[in-house]
Amino acid sequence: MNNPFANIGNVPFDLSVLQSVFPDNKHITDKARSLESAGRIIRLKNGLYVVNAEESGQPLCLELIANHLYGPSYVSRHTALRYYGLIPEYVYLIQSVTTKQSRRFTNPTGVYDFQHCSASYFPLGIRIEQVSDKVSFLMATPEKALCDLIAYTPKLSLRFMSDVRLWLEEDIRFDMDVLSKFDSTLLEEIAKESRKQQSINTLIKFLKHEKYI
Repeated sequence: MNNPFANIGNVPFDLSVLQSVFPDNKHITDKARSLESAGRIIRLKNGLYVVNAEESGQPLCLELIANHLYGPSYVSRHTALRYYGLIPEYVYLIQSVTTKQSRRFTNPTGVYDFQHCSASYFPLGIRIEQVSDKVSFLMATPEKALCDLIAYTPKLSLRFMSDVRLWLEEDIRFDMDVLSKFDSTLLEEIAKESRKQQSINTLIKFLKHEKYI
């Protein structure tokens, strides 16, 4: 028997897509409830679903889910830094930044945290991460993810270069070897639009002083 969800894969979908999979079903909301009860699909929020990995044969992509769950948004902070292998800790929250108001979602796939930013700050330092031919998502570059972590960490203030070193090496255990690849121009652009401009400028000063950039 053909898998009716083969063309959907692990991409989140709404009821209109489900209707195209089951065109003869006149009560698609009831069909969705039935499929959810059977464990074949997972409800991410009202009207948004993803096919169970056992059903689709493809692993869930939490970053892709985050993009679909609340947008426009991009994955960032601890989640992005861990994705790039720049911090060692496992991340339990899927963290994103959005131009919408801050919000948090919890569903069977995980907990998704979204922090608000200005429209001018949003497009700086983001990229499309291509996972496969069908799956890609919007994510912060390492520079933007680090700046976002500074911006959205409560009570974090990097006033001195010693503060930066302590935070990077001990608090988040950042891979310092990667700093030499950082784009100083991008960091300066981000600093101008950031809610913690002074702290990011101190980061830039530290990187230049240590000859990372």
